[in-house]
Amino acid sequence: MNKLLRKILSNNSYSIIRHYSGGLYEPSYLEAMKPKTPLYDTINIQLRGYDYAILENYQKFIHNILKNMEVNVEDCWATPAQHMHISTYKPKSEVINAQYKLKIYERTVQITDVSSLQLPLVLRTVEASLPAGVSVEVRPHEEADEEVRYVPDKELHSLKQELDDLGGPSKTKR
Repeated sequence: MNKLLRKILSNNSYSIIRHYSGGLYEPSYLEAMKPKTPLYDTINIQLRGYDYAILENYQKFIHNILKNMEVNVEDCWATPAQHMHISTYKPKSEVINAQYKLKIYERTVQITDVSSLQLPLVLRTVEASLPAGVSVEVRPHEEADEEVRYVPDKELHSLKQELDDLGGPSKTKR
């Protein structure tokens, strides 16, 4: 009976080990759940335009399209508007013909974990639905993108500069 018990135990343990061959402590079905196609990490879709209303509506449209395509939209944000002064000159002179004040608005839609099969469809959809006067740039997310989205507090910077000019913060221990 001892021999028979050893044979049963050895056969069962072999089948258990063979069944969980994905890893020592991980079941094999975890390996089957991994995606078969590679995923992109974090991608920013940056929209720029001169008309605030059109750009805002287009960002909303893109966000809804991405949700319907089951793409993970991580975040959406607006960056502060850039102000530009444009001057045109009369031909062959330095006399100003007209001056224009332009504002460039920017919106960013951040997507994550997009499969390499979905991304071309997303890009084609964004390109095909692009309204007049709006430009798009698609690129990987960088740390500089986080810094641009926040408006600096000029009053806080001036107070810090004034404190540094006076000798810095006092370091008294109580």
